[in-house]
Amino acid sequence: MLSRHHDPIIAIATAPGRGAVGIVRVSGKGLQRWVVHLLGRSLRPREATYLPFCDAKGTPLDQGLALFFPGPQSFTGEDVLELQAHGGPVVLQLLLARCLEAAAETDPSTKLGYLPTMRLAQPGEFSERAFLNDKIDLTQAEAIADLIDASTEAAARSATQSLSGAFSREIHAMRDGLIHLRMLVEATLDFPEEEIDFLEKSDARGQLTHLQQALQAVMQRATQGALLREGITVVIAGQPNAGKSSLLNALAGAELAIVTPIAGTTRDKVQQTIQIEGVPIHVVDTAGLRPSDDDVEKIGIARAWEAIEGADVVLFLRDLTRVDAIDYIAADARIAGAIAQKISKNVPVIDVWNKVDAMPTPTLRSRGVALSAKTGAGLEQLRRLLLETVGWQVPSGGTFIARERHLQALRRVSVHLDTAAQHLSMEDQALDLLAEELRLGQNALSEITGEFTSDDLLGVIFSQFCIGK
Repeated sequence: MLSRHHDPIIAIATAPGRGAVGIVRVSGKGLQRWVVHLLGRSLRPREATYLPFCDAKGTPLDQGLALFFPGPQSFTGEDVLELQAHGGPVVLQLLLARCLEAAAETDPSTKLGYLPTMRLAQPGEFSERAFLNDKIDLTQAEAIADLIDASTEAAARSATQSLSGAFSREIHAMRDGLIHLRMLVEATLDFPEEEIDFLEKSDARGQLTHLQQALQAVMQRATQGALLREGITVVIAGQPNAGKSSLLNALAGAELAIVTPIAGTTRDKVQQTIQIEGVPIHVVDTAGLRPSDDDVEKIGIARAWEAIEGADVVLFLRDLTRVDAIDYIAADARIAGAIAQKISKNVPVIDVWNKVDAMPTPTLRSRGVALSAKTGAGLEQLRRLLLETVGWQVPSGGTFIARERHLQALRRVSVHLDTAAQHLSMEDQALDLLAEELRLGQNALSEITGEFTSDDLLGVIFSQFCIGK
């Protein structure tokens, strides 16, 4: 570990602001003497003790609970002290300052001797130490942050699954299978003169096929988990007065955007996150797309195009009451062409025909959803179509939270296994190339749990955590 990982660290572990309880957390090796010096007494391990928290002169700053977890039986694997006080910002800052002050004090004439140097923790540093001390793996560490950030119940439950090790167990099972297959290939390479065909006898092809099937199942669940974590960005685009703001309000169930009959009412993006079957949907209402001489409206239209470029799904909203107007049809065609140029081919565009309440027998000029943002008719169909479009399926065996880096690693594993299968199927098997593909696949799996991960990646991951975790 780097030298900074040996310093005792401290942070306020609860959210900023006022609350009933606030926690100051400390982690480091050999904190027993410092705890006695700070609190004036020793603490029973893992037992809450009610006592005063005093300053250097012995004057109480507050009264609360102190809990001491000797390492390695603690979250970080080091000695951990938690001070639970009243949740006022000033009180917690005073406690924090007193802890740092106590760590800086020395008394060589007593058994206390020199106390450890302590510093403020960096974001995610407690979880990072738990990872470095083999208390949790990298997927579990990431699940802690994902549980805190979860925006839906389904996302929270999936993060809990990952935190409990469900994702890690799937990865470890595949890694163990890869290691066993590598062992067979290496044995065949090391003992070519033996009459025993290790690969044939052990059904290497069957083992590799089983690994590929297991990988596909994990990728499917991980993809669902990534949807729960990240959600999807849905941008509503179209001409002025098509009902974009009304659709946003209808989907959100609240009056978020101003709705008037005046064209160009929406001048800027309005965003709201909703959930459909637990999947976060970030809905963005945009300014009406049309030529304009108004400087403010031009800015709003430019931001609308920026939003469209960053969309996961575009809802192209059409006005059913104007579908027979030649000018309106031509403008819609221009917008459709511009959208196609702005977005990737992988980004779906859903045609949504609004104001069906004013057209009892609407004529749709393309496939899509007919609805009424005013009455709510057709909204449920749109919700279902959104989930189908992004590939959401309710997992039969539950799901676990996942990140884009996990999906990238799994895709690399898939490529390596497919290449390995090609080498294994060849009449003149290239066993050295087969062994290399299996090794690379194992490394990609190990990146997910952190067994084969660069320090740079760790720095990026843990820097996104909140301080105190």
